[in-house]
This record gives sequence, C-alpha cells and structure tokens, in this order.
Amino acid sequence: MRILGISAFYHDSAAALLDNGEIAAAAQEERFTRKKHDSGFPHRAIEFCLKQAGLKIDDVDFVVFYDKPFLKFERLLETYLAFAPRGFVSFQKAIPVWLKEKLFQKKLLQDELKKIGVEGDLEKKLLFSEHHLSHAASAFFASPFEEAAVLTMDGVGEWATTSFGHGKGNDLKMVREIHFPHSLGLLYSAFTYYTGFKVNSGEYKVMGLAPYGEPKYTDKILQHLIDLKEDGSFRLDLSYFNYCTGLTMTSQKFHDLFGGPPRQPDKDRLDQRHMDLAASVQDATERIVIQLAGAIQKETGLKNLCLAGGVALNCVANGKLLRKKYFDHIWIQPAAGDAGGALGAALAGHHLFKKQPRKLTPGKDFMRGSYLGPEFTQEEIQTRLESVGAQFTVLDTDSMIDQCARALADEKALGWFQGRMEFGPRALGGRSILGDARSPSMQSVLNLKVKFRESFRPFAPSVLREDVADWFEIGEDSPYMLLVADVVQNRRIAMTEEQKALFGIDKLNIPRSDIPAVTHVDYSARIQTVHADTNPAYHQLISRFKELTGCPVIVNTSFNVRGEPIVCTPEDAFRCFMGTDLDVLAVGGCLMLKEEQDPSLKLNYAEAFELD
Repeated sequence: MRILGISAFYHDSAAALLDNGEIAAAAQEERFTRKKHDSGFPHRAIEFCLKQAGLKIDDVDFVVFYDKPFLKFERLLETYLAFAPRGFVSFQKAIPVWLKEKLFQKKLLQDELKKIGVEGDLEKKLLFSEHHLSHAASAFFASPFEEAAVLTMDGVGEWATTSFGHGKGNDLKMVREIHFPHSLGLLYSAFTYYTGFKVNSGEYKVMGLAPYGEPKYTDKILQHLIDLKEDGSFRLDLSYFNYCTGLTMTSQKFHDLFGGPPRQPDKDRLDQRHMDLAASVQDATERIVIQLAGAIQKETGLKNLCLAGGVALNCVANGKLLRKKYFDHIWIQPAAGDAGGALGAALAGHHLFKKQPRKLTPGKDFMRGSYLGPEFTQEEIQTRLESVGAQFTVLDTDSMIDQCARALADEKALGWFQGRMEFGPRALGGRSILGDARSPSMQSVLNLKVKFRESFRPFAPSVLREDVADWFEIGEDSPYMLLVADVVQNRRIAMTEEQKALFGIDKLNIPRSDIPAVTHVDYSARIQTVHADTNPAYHQLISRFKELTGCPVIVNTSFNVRGEPIVCTPEDAFRCFMGTDLDVLAVGGCLMLKEEQDPSLKLNYAEAFELD
C-alpha cells in the first residue's frame, strides 16, 4: 500500500510518502521553491517523493491531508461571532480568502491532485486527518515505542491547541484537548511579536535570547495572562491578546502590563528588558510543559512520552522535562511543526484508517535519522557544479574526510553537502555549515559573516554518540538536536567576578568552556548525537577531527543564510558558498576552495533574503 501525506495552505507545506509502511521520502516545499515557509500546494515535494520511490502518481493508493479545512472555517466564524462587533476589520480581510479558497479546500485539493495526474474516484482516494491527530501520529507511529503517552502542543489546528493521546501498537486514541483561543503556542508567539520578531519563524530567536535575561516577568505572566491548573491545563485571559479579532498578537492591556509598545525591529535595539521578557516566557513555557507532562504520567502510569507540534521544537523545555525523569524515555518528532503533519497524515492513514500493523525495531525509531530528502549521484553533482562555473577537485571518500577535518581544525568555515537532505527544520549533517567548536571566534564569525544574522544566536554541537557523556550532562541519544543539556563541569571555564557582573549581550564573547563556539551563556548546548549507522560520512568526519584535535565536537548550523530555506541542490550550495564568507565547500566527492573560484561569481547574500 502506498500512501501520500500532504500538508499545505497555512505554512511549511510538505509531502511524505509511505511505501508498504516504510517512509520512502519526505520534504518541505520551501526547499524546492526557495521560498521560506512556502504554504502553497507541494507540487515539487510530491514530485520528489514519487521520484525517490520510483513510483508514478497512479501507484498511490490514498492521499491524506493533514487537517480538516471546514473545521478551521467553523473555528474562524465562531470566533468572530463570539467577539462581534470587535474584529470586523480582521473579519473583512479573512472571510473573502476563506470563501474563495479555504472553505472549498477539498475541491481545491482535488483540482491540484488532478493536475498532477491523480485519477479515479477522489472521494474514496482523498482522506482527511485532523491537525493534532496528524501531529500525534507523526510522533507515536514514528517512535521506537510499542506504547506511549503522546503530547502535542502548537498555536492552533482546527480547534485544538494542545492534545493528549495514548498510543499502543497500531492504535492511537486522543484522550483530551485544550481548544482555541487558549494556546501555549500563541502565548509564546505573542512574546515573539512583542519582542520584535516574526511570528511563526522567530520563536526560536526568543528561545536563544532567553539565557541573556532574567525571568523577571514570569509571575506577571502566570498571574495575569494564563491561569495554570494543577493538571497542566490552562486558560488565557484574552483581554491581553488581539489574535482572535485583530491583526496583531497583543493588546494595549498587554503593552501596559509589560511597560510599553512592541519593539519595532527596524527602529528599536534589543535591550535588557526584551531579554528579560524572553527569559520569562521561556520560563513560563517550561513550567507549563513540565506540569502537563507530569500530570499525564501520573494519570496514565506510562513510561514513554512522544512529543510533536511546534512547541515540541522548544529544545530547552524538552531538556528540562527529560531531567525531571517523569518518563523513562522521551521521543520527539524531528519535523514537529506543520511540515511533519504531512508524515503524520500518511501514518494516520496507514495505521488508523487502513488498520495496517506497525513494524517495530527494538531501540530504533522510524525516521532513518530524518535523512528523507533528495540526494544526488556523483555524476549529477559534477554536472550541476560545472553548469554554475564551480572549480572543484574530485576526491575519494577518505581524502575528502581528511581534508575537510583538517580545514575544520584550521578554523575554516565548511559547507557540508552529503547524502540525503534532512526532513524538518534542523540541519543534521546532510546540509550543514560546520566549524571548530574549540574556536572562541567561531560563533561570531558564523553569525555575522556567514549566516548574516543576530550575534546572540547560539550554535549547536554535533558530537559522536559514544563521546557525548564526556562533554555534556546527558546520557541519552539526541540525534535530532531537540534536547538541551549543560556542558560537564570539568569542561567549563569559571567566570571571574567581573564577568559575572555583566548583563545581557555583554556576556556573549566570554568563553564558557573548552568548546566556546557551542556553549551558550548559561553553559547549555542544543545537542546532536551523531550515529555511525544513520550518517556514516558525518560520523567519519567528526571521528577524523577527533584524531587531529582530541575533540569529538564540532559546530553544526543549517546550510543557509537567515531568511533562506536550507539548501537543497548542489547549485543552491554553491550559490550560498559564493554569497557568504564560507572558506570550503564539500558536495559529494567535490571539494571547492573559495580562493580558487572565479571572483566574478561572488554574490551578495547579506540582503538577498527577507529577514526571518
């Protein structure tokens, strides 16, 4: 049985294909169109999935969409009616779009599927999951667990914003939900907006900014904005928010409570107050997530927990939840956001709608390291690079590994393009920019000269799985960069009294450990454990770096500049290489040095993409 899952029409459109129960392919549309968070119908992602599996669209038995559009329309209409006459301006803007497109989304989907050649009775072939069921299915059915509690948290689906389910075998039942407008994701997004970042893409900036501040406003959040119950359920005081009826996230009452209007990113600098606000919403979020999970464990007695939804990308909260030890094991879907809904829809179709059994491998999840996107043969790589004027040397695998490891040891910034592209928002050693974690200057070099983004943004360490406990206070696998843990004590550098007295961004350039490029100001790091079985080339590279330096840790950040989707093709990689201060580029067996390239091919990537 072949099942195609689709997410589309909101943000982060994607497609995923199951071939007889195995994930054949999955990818976000943005990687092909080069439009960040592309929400359009995922034509290119579907085309890739079919090609990767060697199938035609006629070979697909069912297509499953990740949510139920009519329920979304119902929520929109009921919300406006509940708040009328407030929100009429927003209503005027939204309703024509919904009447034209969203209300008739089933027909729109059918029309798009016909365009790509889907034939037969679409009433039988096209199935609909629900938004949070798709998230839950992507978490449980892709996990290594026979039985688990499932917690999903995001902004909003149809009505649900938070849901709790129980998965066992090939069955998954949703037990309880919290409904819109009461949303942990929208609470976090309100602070994203208020601190001057873009909603639905800047939330990770707030998380990265939080350690520079103090959680001075946590009590205000918990006293005024959100009523948190003992079982982790909650309700927001909607008088502080504007997302139900307005065109912004926060109300004047919110601004009065926190001391002024939202930050204007093009006018207002980030100051200590913004850092304290970030620290406070992060602290409140962690408390809520931990309270929810603890109540679920107490109610169910289950030993395993699966997480999905956009809030599950909050790796700091995940790390703190892990350390609470409510559950023996936690597994987080690497494509936890809406893109992962495509995979969840396909998995729901396979196991819940069509009652197909699961094939569990003890100790292993279903994601293949999340390397589910396109890959290119050496011949294709060479042809594509030649077509854009790249000058390269072709090396065998051992020589490539050695030269790249030496470049990292020499503090070069390396573009690394190998194997299949990752599915989800994290680069995991398939489409990555790499650096020497021991370098005190590497974080600022990569942020300012390569990524063209804010200096405070932290970088993640990739560490050999077998060495992780020697460097970080974690003994678990963290292959998807979704858990934060502290650097071990004996690798830290103690701060002087003068350094301890510094505030906010002044802390940035103080080396905190033997691996300063990946150690955040609070001694934490967002860890990726690298495994030889899922990414042998990346494991070999870090192993060779360890032989040269004694350190099994390197910097790993996504291969793109801010505002650009992660690179997908060799041409994308070369353009990014020529538009930034990357020193070395490795694509398959092709090695490129910046000084050997035609200077006329240099690009200006600093302003090439819209701010994220």
